[in-house]
Amino acid sequence: MNASTSPAEGHDARSASSGRKAYLIGSGIASLAAAAYLIKEGGFAGGDITIFEESERYGGSLDARGDPEDGYSMRGGRMFEEKFNCTYDLLSFIPSISDPAKSAKQELMEFHQEFFWNDKARLVAEGAIVDVANLGFSETDRLNLVELCATPEALLGVKTIEQWFRPDFFKSNFWFIWCTTFAFEPWHSAVEFKRYCLRFTHLFSTIDTMAGIYRTQFNQYDAMVRPIIRWLTDHGVKLVMGTEVTDIDVAIEGGEKTATRLHYSQGGESHVLPLRPDDLVFVTNGSMTADTSYGSNTAAPVLRTEKSGGSWKLWEKLAAKSEDFGRPAAFCSDIDKSKWESFTVTARDSTFFDLLEAFSGSLAGKGGLVTVKDSNWLLTVVLNHQPHYYEQPKDVWVWWGYGLFPDRPGNFVHKPMADCTGEEILTELLSHLRFTEKAPHILRTSRVITAMMPYITSQFMPRTGKDRPKVIPEGSRNLAFIGQYCEVPDDVVFTVEYSVRSAQMAVFGLLGLARPVSPFYKGQHDPRVLFDALKMLHRK
Repeated sequence: MNASTSPAEGHDARSASSGRKAYLIGSGIASLAAAAYLIKEGGFAGGDITIFEESERYGGSLDARGDPEDGYSMRGGRMFEEKFNCTYDLLSFIPSISDPAKSAKQELMEFHQEFFWNDKARLVAEGAIVDVANLGFSETDRLNLVELCATPEALLGVKTIEQWFRPDFFKSNFWFIWCTTFAFEPWHSAVEFKRYCLRFTHLFSTIDTMAGIYRTQFNQYDAMVRPIIRWLTDHGVKLVMGTEVTDIDVAIEGGEKTATRLHYSQGGESHVLPLRPDDLVFVTNGSMTADTSYGSNTAAPVLRTEKSGGSWKLWEKLAAKSEDFGRPAAFCSDIDKSKWESFTVTARDSTFFDLLEAFSGSLAGKGGLVTVKDSNWLLTVVLNHQPHYYEQPKDVWVWWGYGLFPDRPGNFVHKPMADCTGEEILTELLSHLRFTEKAPHILRTSRVITAMMPYITSQFMPRTGKDRPKVIPEGSRNLAFIGQYCEVPDDVVFTVEYSVRSAQMAVFGLLGLARPVSPFYKGQHDPRVLFDALKMLHRK
């Protein structure tokens, strides 16, 4: 369905199997996964599923765009690991972009076998590789970390990481590795930090080499979103682009909650879509990449502070209807603490790749993240296996980086990263790495696209137990929340796995399916995993 077609058309053409229609708000990975499970597990006909997307591009935060001439851009990249059971379940029945005879899961696993990470330059300072054999833990740090992992979330409340640990903890190699791997900052939630420690206990023993990290062969838009979209459209799912759902009427009676109407705006006109009680509505509430602004070689991005994205506005309207629908203000009210800036570099030759490969001792796609520990911006870069875009030419190289602290002045370019052009950010990085001899050539042959994201770590903000709504709120008959801002017990936000797990919970729960959600791995209960993690914490 194109953007000029009303989704109300054909509303009475009910699914022969269930008589239900399903409407999904947003086209991020949570919605795409939910649509796929509605078909595969719920028996829905694709034609009875409609996905509303306010922009003209699907995929949500798993975006990647551009071309060799104007430059490629991706706001971020997602890492995977062996125990992402929900994600791999989804990808197991989606044909890959490179070979339809293979599943997207098979493509990912085969790629990992050949291009597994073995980071030899995880941290850099003063232009040299830092020895991270000693992670810098004091005995007090170890005890505080163990105590944090044992403290119930209800007791931690809105406590921040910096309120739990001593100041010296934030100078340790462990913190520099951990915070730049997962994008934590000291003022973020201690609860979320605890969840990450427990969820990834099995990765502690390889934290310095990142050997436990998996990556897709191409960027996640090409490797995941495009194949899933193709699978959904082949099954007849309707993608309604350029359409913003502005409100959802919810009847609340006797403890039951039923979505009754969707209000949406399309082509400058307002519409109302009536819902039947057995129709299903899946809402992606909130967005980590809403209101992103972009910069270029010669221009800095302009921070957008007024919420214009429909996902936040819709959630605010729903939250006003019931306290069971969460409290978005907990996540989107302090941009200075939830923003950071990334940059994508498109190069016309391999000079930067050659230099960083020689410096780090790892080939592109095998080296993992490189963090400049003494950077005021805390710059981190990664050389992905090339091509990183499916149609990327062989004579073009694309790499990515980000800075956790964009408001601090640079060490070499003496102004905040947020105020810098792409060329200035690249100059700062090249100066840190001591690539100054080749810097003029790299600057001349590179196109930099920067992305300032006001809410990129908003899901890490301190919160109470009710700030995120349950996937299926109390008493809900046909309305579910999916994505990064609903509550999935024990699991960790800022991962594809969290979004896909929420989709499974929503679909299987609303449909009352016997199929269980994919198992959740809890390595902290495995004595061998615990032993290896504790050994790492005591390493000197």
